[in-house]
Amino acid sequence: MTVDAVIFDIGNVLIEWQPERYYDRVAGEARRREMFAAVDLHAMNDRVDRGEDFTATIYETAEAHPAFRAEIRQWHDNWIELASPEIPRSVRLLRALRAKGVPVFALTNFGIGSFDYAATQYPFLGEFDRRYISGHMKVIKPDPRIYEMVEEDCGLAPGRLLFADDRADNIAAAAARGWQVHHFTGPEGWAETLVAKGLLSAAEAA
Repeated sequence: MTVDAVIFDIGNVLIEWQPERYYDRVAGEARRREMFAAVDLHAMNDRVDRGEDFTATIYETAEAHPAFRAEIRQWHDNWIELASPEIPRSVRLLRALRAKGVPVFALTNFGIGSFDYAATQYPFLGEFDRRYISGHMKVIKPDPRIYEMVEEDCGLAPGRLLFADDRADNIAAAAARGWQVHHFTGPEGWAETLVAKGLLSAAEAA
């Protein structure tokens, strides 16, 4: 089926997002395991992604868990180190699609403040034709409503959207709405899908 727009997730598609790796490096695996067992840091991050204040949410969580206060505050203070590095080939694919005139959107679970900061560090975040940022939308993937909001805004038929995301639950929710989907496990497979869909040549996707 024809693709009218390609939609990229950002975390682990365009930018690596591995908080556990960061804490293993700075605090050690044992301390990281202890902290993640005691504090639901991913739930904290989901609050930010739903639109709660980036700084306040993390600092309040840190104060509520004084044994891990310093480490939790790093989720904010050293955030760019958790969200790095970029995935170069994925960025090249984004730019190759745009160079061909293919509309490219972002659909991402991302906080308002954290996205604004990330955009100062990763220029390609300003290159999408449309950006759907969960913090502004007040809903996160895989809630069906977020996909419905994308459809309402862009006006394109669900079956003509091609979406790449690293999480199987997010992909399943999009597929349930009729979107074309790609479960991202690395840029090589994503490049192959874009070639198979006729959106890029093999050379353009290299």
